Amino acid sequence: MSDTSLTIDNILVPELTLCRVPASSKKRVLEFIAEKIHQQDEALSDTEIFNNLIARERLGSTGIGQGIAIPHCRLEGLNRVIGVLVTLEESVEFDAIDNQPVDLVFALIVPKEATSEHLELLSQLAEKFNERSFCNRLRECEDARTLYERMTAANG
Repeated sequence: MSDTSLTIDNILVPELTLCRVPASSKKRVLEFIAEKIHQQDEALSDTEIFNNLIARERLGSTGIGQGIAIPHCRLEGLNRVIGVLVTLEESVEFDAIDNQPVDLVFALIVPKEATSEHLELLSQLAEKFNERSFCNRLRECEDARTLYERMTAANG
């Protein structure tokens, strides 16, 4: 890994930034994310990613409230951090801490070994998503390009 610190804008790529995705359930959202990652890197198993995300959800929902979820997991054999940003066409039930359905999802897949970087990224995400006006700007996006630009713009 390079010596630059991990930030949202160096892990998120336009191909994994998706706007107004139709999904009927939390399970479907996680399947969709796993499939998209596999399409970007066929060496990564969508089944393994999905199973790891589901296993993490069983420990406690990654729905952090206000319609936001940050599903995350570690993956054996991964050599970089992968971020996936998705806005949903319709909110889905996510067992969030405030019991509100989720429509803004940022998934984080990290190497098995990554610990401090993983926590640092989760903290950056939580901080960004804590800003209601920032979240509203993401939700207003009509296309993936705008969504990507807003997510990676310096300090939201």
